[in-house]
Amino acid sequence: MIQVTELGYLGLGVSDLDAWAHVATEIVGLEMVEGETSETCYLRMDYWHHRIRLIADGSDDLAYLGLRVAGRTEFESMGARLEEAGLAFRLGSREEATERRVQAVMKLEDPSGVPVEIFHSPEVHRHRPFHPGRPMHGRFRTGAAGLGHCVLHQPDVEAAWRFYTLLGMRGGAEYPSEDGSFADAPTFMHCNERDHSIAFGMGSRGKRVNHIMVEADNMDDVGLTYELVRKNGIPVELQPGRHANDEMYSFYFRSPSGWMIEYGWGARQASHQSEYYPRDILDHAPEAGSF
Repeated sequence: MIQVTELGYLGLGVSDLDAWAHVATEIVGLEMVEGETSETCYLRMDYWHHRIRLIADGSDDLAYLGLRVAGRTEFESMGARLEEAGLAFRLGSREEATERRVQAVMKLEDPSGVPVEIFHSPEVHRHRPFHPGRPMHGRFRTGAAGLGHCVLHQPDVEAAWRFYTLLGMRGGAEYPSEDGSFADAPTFMHCNERDHSIAFGMGSRGKRVNHIMVEADNMDDVGLTYELVRKNGIPVELQPGRHANDEMYSFYFRSPSGWMIEYGWGARQASHQSEYYPRDILDHAPEAGSF
């Protein structure tokens, strides 16, 4: 079956590029690369040219997310599948593919209007080591697991599930809703060894994105990042805890755009048999005054 294989990259629209550059490098530990203009920059977390692109457009929201397929054959087959399903999409121009640092890209939207890009053959700089923006005990977990995960606000969970299933993802509700049912419960979708690369639910709250997650391969980097967040006066939204579905130990802090960044360690590999959990292993307690 043709399927997307990872969450490869993200585009983030921001209103304060300098604040984002500071948080991305000095707090998270990403490496910044200058963009084509003063209004953009790229963020590295491994050998890829970039995993995140910052665009100073004032939106403070997700601009697009990029989902990878294995190669040209899979890319063409995915286009045929989308056409057969009646989903509108367009092939990106050579200039658009160059901007994304990929060989080819197609563009479409999910049911809530989130811009989704499907691509193949990213530009990988094996000749250029990754240099974190600040000292780290380890590195980021990427590779076959992709850059991390992105949680979206989706008013129609069922429509979103059908869309991402069409792209080859699988998953479902892993926690019940507050009323104990699974109607419109948060839904988690995976396409590789990561428990979820895309998740959605929680209705429509003004922004496309609820949070993005990056994962370190050393637990001490979670503690170090937590200390840096506190020392820099950045609001913590959810205190350290451990999820039941991916078993990740993490905490959440507020990005310069207002939505959250989750910084974690220790996630298990995805299970290909569905489960659900009544609660987390260790609850992420909300920070006083954060909600």
